[in-house]
Amino acid sequence: MATVAGMSGIDVMAVVSELQEKLPLWIDKVYQFDPRTLGIRLNGENRAKYLLIIEAGRRAHLVKGLPEPPKNPPQFAMLLRKYISGGKVLSIRQNGLERILLFEIGKGDTTFRLIIELYDDGNVILADGSDRIIKPLVSHRFKDRDIVTGARYVVSGSDPTESEEKFEEFLKNDNRDLVRALAIGCMLGGTYAEYVCKKAGMEKTFPANAADPVPLYHAIRDLFDKVIRHRAPAISEKSCNPVQLDDTENRIPYPSFNEALDAFYPTTRAAVTRAKKEKIPKDEMIRRHQQDAVRKFDAKIAKAERIVSAIYENYPLVSRVIETLSKESRKRSWQEIAGIIKKNPTGMAARIVGVHPDKAAIELDLGERVMILVNEGVEQNAGRYYEEIKKFKRKKEGALAAMAKTVVRKKPARREITALKKQWYHRFRWFVTSDGVVVLGGRDASQNEELVKKYMAGGDTFVHADVHGASVVLVKGKTEKMDEVARFAASYSGAWKSGHFSADVYSARPDQVSKTAEHGEFVAKGSFIVRGERTYYWNVPLSVAIGLQLEPQAAVIGGPPSAVMARTKILVELRPGQFEPNDVAKKVLRILREKAGEDEFRGIKTVLNTDAVAAFVPPGGSDIVDAA
Repeated sequence: MATVAGMSGIDVMAVVSELQEKLPLWIDKVYQFDPRTLGIRLNGENRAKYLLIIEAGRRAHLVKGLPEPPKNPPQFAMLLRKYISGGKVLSIRQNGLERILLFEIGKGDTTFRLIIELYDDGNVILADGSDRIIKPLVSHRFKDRDIVTGARYVVSGSDPTESEEKFEEFLKNDNRDLVRALAIGCMLGGTYAEYVCKKAGMEKTFPANAADPVPLYHAIRDLFDKVIRHRAPAISEKSCNPVQLDDTENRIPYPSFNEALDAFYPTTRAAVTRAKKEKIPKDEMIRRHQQDAVRKFDAKIAKAERIVSAIYENYPLVSRVIETLSKESRKRSWQEIAGIIKKNPTGMAARIVGVHPDKAAIELDLGERVMILVNEGVEQNAGRYYEEIKKFKRKKEGALAAMAKTVVRKKPARREITALKKQWYHRFRWFVTSDGVVVLGGRDASQNEELVKKYMAGGDTFVHADVHGASVVLVKGKTEKMDEVARFAASYSGAWKSGHFSADVYSARPDQVSKTAEHGEFVAKGSFIVRGERTYYWNVPLSVAIGLQLEPQAAVIGGPPSAVMARTKILVELRPGQFEPNDVAKKVLRILREKAGEDEFRGIKTVLNTDAVAAFVPPGGSDIVDAA
C-alpha cells in the first residue's frame, strides 16, 4: 500500500498494469521541477494525452496536472529530451516486486531504457538497449554495483515468487517466521504478508521453513491476479490501496489506481510549485546544503552503529564464517569459493549475499548488509566500522563548525511554554484516550503487580494482550474508545518484540482478576489468573505514536495514533521493525524537534529529550512509518 513515505512493490505492479493498458505511448516532452522530481508528457492513440510524475525514491504515476516547469530546463531534463522525446514506449515492466519501473523506448533504430527507482533515495537512469548507463539523475557507487555513466545497470537479487519451485526453495531456506519471511524476503510488506497467511489458512507465526509452500504460493498468485486484473483502488486514512483486502476501514473508491495516487499525494505538486517561485538567498541555500550534509553524516553514523551491533549480536555466526572461509581460501581460489556458495545456498551460505575476491571478503545478511574481511577477526571487522563512526563524527563536527562561520542566524522571538506537571502515574506506561480517560500499563512484572494490587479499583477495566510477556493495562474509568486501549495493550506486549504485526487482546472486570492459584498451580510475579467470561478483541494491529503536545501544557505523549492525534499534530508513528529502541528514540527526537521548530520555544529542551521519548518506545525493534 502507498503511504506518505512512498509506494510499495505491489503499488508499482498496479501502476505498471494500468500503464500497460494504455500502450502504445509516445514520449512528448520531459520536465524537471527539482533535483528529484521529473514529469513526462505522453501521447497515446486517438490523441490521448497523459502526464506522468516521478519523485525518485517515492512515487511514479499519472496525474491530472504537472507543476509549472522552470524557464531554463536543468541539464538532465535536456539530456532526456535529446534521447527519448519522440520515441515510442515499446514496453513498461517491473522486475519481480522490486520498486523499479522500466520503460523500453524505441527511437529510430535505437532502443533506450528509462529506469525509475523508487526504493531508498531513488534514482532515474537512462540506459541504452544493452543496459549501459548513458546518464543517471544521481551518480553513486555502491559496494555491489555502480550507477555511473558507462557502467552496466544491474538489478540485484532474484524474485522468489517467480515460480512455485523458486518459492518452495526460498521457504525451505528461510529461518524466520512465516509473516516476516513473506514481508521481507518476498517484498510483500506486512499487510499483504498477513493477508497471504490468512488466505492460505496458515498461522503467521509458523516457521517459514516448515510451511506448506503450495497454498501460500497460490495465495500470492491470487493477490497478484487481483492487483493486475481486478483492482479496486481506494484511499483510507493513511494509505492508498490498489485492492481491497477487508471491510474494516472507511475507504474512498477511485476509478483507477493512478487517480487514487494523484489524490493521495496532493501536497507535493503545490510544494514543488512554491519551491520554484520562492527566491532563496545564497546564504540560506548554503545553510540548507550544510544541514543536508549533517543529516547524511548522521545517517552514516547510525548505519555503522547498527552494523557494529549486528556483528556482535551474530558473533557465533560471523566467527564461524570467518573460520570456515579462511580455511577454504588456503585450499581454493576465491572464484571457486564464490561458485560453491552460489550452487549451495543453504545453511551458513544462505546468509552470504556477496563475494569480493579482490578484498578476500564477503557480505553477510545480518539485517544489514555487512562486509566481513575473512583474514580479520570479529573484533577487527567491528573495529573498521568503529573507525567509520569516528570519521563521520569528525566530518559532522567540521560541517557544524562551517555552518557556525558561514551563516549568521537571527534569533527569533521565543514563545514561552508551560511544562506538564509530573503526575503519579507517569512512571508507568500511560496514555489518555480520545474521550479523556487515563489508561495505565506496567513496564515490568513489578509494576504489573503494583497496578493490580494497589491501583485497580472496582470501576476500572483490566486489559491484557493474549501473548506471553505483556503489560497489565488498567482503564481508569469508562471509555468509548476500547479500540485504542486494545491497541495500547497489543503494542506494549511481547508481540512487538517478536516482530508480529497484530495480536489478540481481552478485557475483564477487576473482580475476575486474582493472584490466588488453584491447588498445584503456580502464578509467577507479574502474572494473574482471570476467571470467568472475557471480552476479546481479535487481530488488533500494532502501532504506537509519539508526539509533542504544546497546549494546554507541553509534554511528550504517546499511545495509539488516534489518541495522540487528538492532542497534537506533531507526531511520529512506529510499527514493529528492525531498529533498536535506543536508535529509534534518537530518530523520533530528531523528527519531533524539526517539526516543532524548537528554537521558537523557551525551555522546550526540558520537555523534549531522549528520555521522555524513549519512555514511549516499545521494547523490541521498530520502524518509523509515518511522521505526521
